[in-house]
Amino acid sequence: MNLQPETTPIYLDSSQSIEDRVRDLISRFTLDEKISQMCNSAASIERLGIPAYDYWSEGLHGVGRNGRATVFPQAIGMAATWDPDLIERVATAISTEARAKYHETLRARGNTIIYQGLTFWSPNVNIFRDPRWGRGQETWGEDPILTGEMGSAYVRGMQGNDPRYLRTAACAKHYAVHSGPEKDRHSFNAVVSKQDLFDTYLPAFKKLVMDAKVESVMGAYNQVYGIPVNASKYLLDDILRKRWGFKGHVVSDCWALTDLHNGHHYTHNVVESAAAAIKAGCDLSCMCTYDHLGEAVEQGLVTETEIDQALTRTYATRFKLGMFDADEKVPYASISMSVVECEQHRDLAYEAAVKSIVLLKNKNNTLPLGSKTRTLFVLGPNATNLDCLLGSYNGVSKTMITALEGIIGQAPEGVKIEYRSGLLLAHPNNNDFDWSFHTAAASDVTIACMGLSPLLEGEEGDAILSFQNGDRDKITLPAPQVEYIKKLATVGAKVVLVLFSGSPVALDGIEDLVECVIQVWYPGAEGGKALADVLFGKVSPSGKLPLTFPRSLEQLPAFEDYSMDKRTYRYSNEEPLYPFGFGLSYTRFVYSDLKLERTELTAGQAMKLSFTVNNAGELESGEVTQIYLTDVQASSRVPLQKLVGFQRVQLKPGETCTVNFTITAEMMMFVDDDGESKLEPGSFQVQVGGCLPGSRGQQLGAPAGLAAGFAIK
Repeated sequence: MNLQPETTPIYLDSSQSIEDRVRDLISRFTLDEKISQMCNSAASIERLGIPAYDYWSEGLHGVGRNGRATVFPQAIGMAATWDPDLIERVATAISTEARAKYHETLRARGNTIIYQGLTFWSPNVNIFRDPRWGRGQETWGEDPILTGEMGSAYVRGMQGNDPRYLRTAACAKHYAVHSGPEKDRHSFNAVVSKQDLFDTYLPAFKKLVMDAKVESVMGAYNQVYGIPVNASKYLLDDILRKRWGFKGHVVSDCWALTDLHNGHHYTHNVVESAAAAIKAGCDLSCMCTYDHLGEAVEQGLVTETEIDQALTRTYATRFKLGMFDADEKVPYASISMSVVECEQHRDLAYEAAVKSIVLLKNKNNTLPLGSKTRTLFVLGPNATNLDCLLGSYNGVSKTMITALEGIIGQAPEGVKIEYRSGLLLAHPNNNDFDWSFHTAAASDVTIACMGLSPLLEGEEGDAILSFQNGDRDKITLPAPQVEYIKKLATVGAKVVLVLFSGSPVALDGIEDLVECVIQVWYPGAEGGKALADVLFGKVSPSGKLPLTFPRSLEQLPAFEDYSMDKRTYRYSNEEPLYPFGFGLSYTRFVYSDLKLERTELTAGQAMKLSFTVNNAGELESGEVTQIYLTDVQASSRVPLQKLVGFQRVQLKPGETCTVNFTITAEMMMFVDDDGESKLEPGSFQVQVGGCLPGSRGQQLGAPAGLAAGFAIK
């Protein structure tokens, strides 16, 4: 008997195209097997050699919820670095650790479970439009350009640059118009104009899709224009796929498809919800609903061909990750576990933490602490708090350096240091006689580590000390902290206020009672070391705010109002506590010699400009140069100022550099009432500097900026 050699199936033949391999594999599935692959926890299909796989993994600022990993600063802190190159290196480190952990788990256990895969549901590129939102800490701030640039850098680092394989698959979430309130997200209709949709809420998603080629997009819980996002053909097909050319897969937020019938009442039951989401273009469901697709097929609500289309997209991602190829063919399969929390990655976490720190006040150059400081008192609920290092969606590092540990490690010998917690995070101090005030009054400097923690802000249900399902009903410091700082001032303590938080904190006059204010966000595993090195002057602070710090809630519209009117630096005339783009340094920068290529141009032409920045101080430091544009004569509502570019520079004392930038025709466009981009003749103003243009930054000590005008004929 002649035995013919068995032919390798096309789906296992790595020489074939991904399209052909996916098509071949799906053609071998039964309908029940197809449905078993439609939720994040996809079942194994043993007869075809397909292992179980869970698409749900987190990598917001490090490999999350999966054991040991390098913990980088929370996303809002990384946004404060204004350093896309750094962010790409951070994301590269995260995805490298993810690969090592994934393959090690497969070798050790034979399979992976939730949070152990290669499909990461990060980054979050929602616009942080309101400081009450508990999940704002996951974002890259309030500006669509900054968010798009930083988010794209993150995607590039996560996905790598191999022409055939993804290192990991990134996900742009939560698409779209999603930023609280958390308690209403399962039923809320985000009412938004076409102008705000295309001018504010969509640009970052567009950039991640078109420029960074993000592999997946997550549909948000809420409705837009009365239709739940995961059932919106307009958002998922017309804009995402047809207009932007998205080629990857769409996944729903977790349990979001249940909201179609239970929360939004858009459908009558779970079967209709499954059909509506598939038809709109949602390829994968997290945790629910798609297990009813068989009933939807039986009732004629959806076809097997439509299910095949969704599977084609999700399985293409798995093939791009090399999950059906031999390890020797996948360049990332041999990454060793030695990369996890390696020295290089911890150094990178330190660099990110240092660059994220924003100095908001430095009265009489109190900082950096010098030789005159002999007695130092460290206090506050966040001085030893690990939660305030981690932020949300975090991993865990084997070594976490708190503020106290960092200060102890960096303080020169001969400096006497004492520590007391002083008070709790959000509860009154019932100690009638508190020695900490006496110690503070007797110390040269008191480092007060205050602010928030993920116990007070986070996702729905996460912030256990919050009564707003993760959101904040107030944006001030917790009342016990306010009273404590006032008492410190009363006894004459010289206070350096260190704020840990994932969102803006209104200080309600407290800033006038302290010598210094430092914003450190949730700074990750190396946060304490980074803070100490800034305090003692080993490095100069160079972070800039990626969002506005309002003075109070009175400066903000209602939380539920999604119009951008009176919101963020782009549309608000209110004088903030601290403006967007603001951050002080230990040195002094001088901007000069702004030159425009011409003062008049034809529609469609670009405008080249240059300016110089000089470090006129005595310390080396980084500076984030910022370029803003205002359309003075637009026929529609436009931002008061809009960021069009930025560049971080590092200058030694006395050093000068020239920054060159091109304002493209696209940057000169505005979005009209119909959501269309237009370029009109008229006058424009360019402003450059180290902070948002306006008097508030200069009042606080920011260097004076420069301005010039040009016109389009």
